[in-house]
Parts: sequence; structure tokens; C-alpha cells
Amino acid sequence: MAHWDRERSRLADRLRKRVSDEAVLAAIASVPRHWFVPDDKRHDAYADRPLPIGSGQTVSAPHMVAIMAELLDLSPGDQVLEVGTGCGYHAAVTAELVGPENVYSVEYHASLADEARETLEATGYGDVSVRAGDGKEGWPDHAPYDRTYLTCAAPEFPAPLVEQTRHGGILLAPIGDGRQRLIRAEKQADGTFDSEDHGGVRFVPLQ
Repeated sequence: MAHWDRERSRLADRLRKRVSDEAVLAAIASVPRHWFVPDDKRHDAYADRPLPIGSGQTVSAPHMVAIMAELLDLSPGDQVLEVGTGCGYHAAVTAELVGPENVYSVEYHASLADEARETLEATGYGDVSVRAGDGKEGWPDHAPYDRTYLTCAAPEFPAPLVEQTRHGGILLAPIGDGRQRLIRAEKQADGTFDSEDHGGVRFVPLQ
């Protein structure tokens, strides 16, 4: 256990070059990524790179999870919609920042949703809500959300996700069919966006 604790702490220290938000760094240092990756990848759990998790999906590199958390400007109590649960690691980091009961995550692959739910429960994030379904449709039952983010690339922000995000809320996603850009968009009262481009990224496509 002490070994993994040291690895997490070192990872958070390395990420200081890219992320300045201390709460985000503390979240990275708290979430046991080695529980969320396949057993045969556990030795690489705290390497700063994506890892395959099955069903053609990957868990993002820790630096990307941290950058996205910082861009979302998360605060305790924020209601957050995540599209693309994957293994549940990104949801757990978000839960550290807003509280597990405020995170709602949709995963296209039912097998991944089930595994993520079990891992989140086992690691103390059991109040994160996970369901299998079409992420493009969001999760209207718990809308409106203060923050909405995608862990997979879309050609544009899907309209239902925009509708389910409150005015003044923030959407964040890799946008683009070929070349992807990480786009942060603040939803205005008239339904338009105040958007920022945060550079090129590479994510699996939204299904």
C-alpha cells in the first residue's frame, strides 16, 4: 500500500509542470488508479500515459484528467455529467473535487459500466451514479448540470448535453472528427457559447 501511495504522490508532483490547481493535484494524489486499470497494466498505473481497459477503450493519461479537471473549475457541490465512464478513474477524480453524490456518468458499453460501478464502490466512490446508455443523450433525469464533459471525441457538443447544462455552466470535450481540439465552452443565457480552444488532443470517438 505504501508503494502505491508513493507512486501517486510522485505522479501528482510531476503534474505540477502542467497543472497549478492544488485541489486537482490532491485529487490525483488520492485516487488509486491501480485499482481502475486491468491487472496486467497495474505496473504502469502511475505512468503518465493512456492505458487500454478493454472494449476498444482507454483510460486517459493522468495529465489529461488533471488538465480537464482544472479547466472545468470544479467546486464542492457542483452537479457534473460525465460522458464516457470507461473504467471509472476520471469519475473518481471528479468525485474528489465535487463529492461522489454529485457525479453522474454514462457509459456506452454495459460491461465497462458494470466494472466501473464495482470499482468505484470498492474504492470509496460508491455514490457516483453510473448507467449504461447512449452518452449523446446525456442523463436528463438529473439535469441541469453545472459542468458537462466528454472523455471521448465528438464532431460537436451533442445538443442534448448542451440542453442539460445550465446557463453559466461549462462544457468540455475533444471536438473534431479527424484532428481533435480540446474545447471549453461556457453556456450563455441566450444559449450561445463563449468558447476557448485548449489545443490538440487524441481521444477515442464517441459511440
